[in-house]
Amino acid sequence: MNKDPRHYDIIVSPIITEKATLASENNQVVFKVRRNATKPQIKAAVEKLFDVKVTAVNTLLRKGKNKVFRGVRGVQQDVKKAVVTLADGHRIDVTTGL
Repeated sequence: MNKDPRHYDIIVSPIITEKATLASENNQVVFKVRRNATKPQIKAAVEKLFDVKVTAVNTLLRKGKNKVFRGVRGVQQDVKKAVVTLADGHRIDVTTGL
């Protein structure tokens, strides 16, 4: 399988949180993805990069927050997350690099 460089642009990074770790027990992996990425693009990228079978992709868009750091006001960017459900028998180890 040949890996297209555009797939690396779609998936920004894995999200490793307590909630994402609990989801991994149900064959789900959470990724931070590009904001304009579509579900079919995310599915194709995960299948090609990790050589797994994806059954479902759910996305959510977390709006950026207003924050104050050392007296300086700023706005965090919007973040799009993708919860990818894998077929039975397929696994992704997000602790290793790609």
